[in-house]
Amino acid sequence: MIPNTSVLVVDDERAVRRFLRTSLQAHGYTVYEAHTGEEALVEVVNRRPDLVILDLGLPGMSGLDVTRHLREWSSVPILILSVQDQEMAKIAALDAGADDYLTKPFSVGELMARMRVAIRHAVAPAKEPIFKSGDLSVDLANRSVTVKGQEISLTPTEYELLRILVMNAGKVLTHHQIIHTLWGATYQAETHLLRVNISNLRKKIEPDSSRPSYLVTEPGVGYRLRVVDDEA
Repeated sequence: MIPNTSVLVVDDERAVRRFLRTSLQAHGYTVYEAHTGEEALVEVVNRRPDLVILDLGLPGMSGLDVTRHLREWSSVPILILSVQDQEMAKIAALDAGADDYLTKPFSVGELMARMRVAIRHAVAPAKEPIFKSGDLSVDLANRSVTVKGQEISLTPTEYELLRILVMNAGKVLTHHQIIHTLWGATYQAETHLLRVNISNLRKKIEPDSSRPSYLVTEPGVGYRLRVVDDEA
């Protein structure tokens, strides 16, 4: 954990806020609380937290609206915690600008891991020349990829796909976001094309492509490039 890291917990259930406060403080985080969306926006302005843990089902202004409002002016990492397990709810939150999404109930260990990745990604230099995760190394300046020191040959599309994921390491990217960035709006229905490229990329960089260590599928939502030293 980065020293003096602060977290804003936004949830209308007092018991959930109390549980998160106790768990986070035990791990050294400074915790602020809000129970409505409107209060959350004020607290972000006043407290400037390093991370926002946000429930979608808030009274009044929804968590989705809070996310949209924050993204108009703030890049603070937003981690959604919600009982809504529907794929469309996850996709809507991520497309609105959330960095990650966990469904209640959740384990504290996974929550902490996702928080660490989101915070590290937020404070990392905007253009990190070399990305490393386990045995995978991506040199963005030289457009080279190695696994266990051996250079891997990628097609231009495979490299661009990996670069997009590297630049958002630890963050869930929806199918829509990836396809739009890779091929443009006219290809939005081409999820099969994305799956083929993900499959080919896994065969080249994963120790076992059937059990991916790096390119993690978020079912029905998209993909996440896992930072191997986290526990997610």
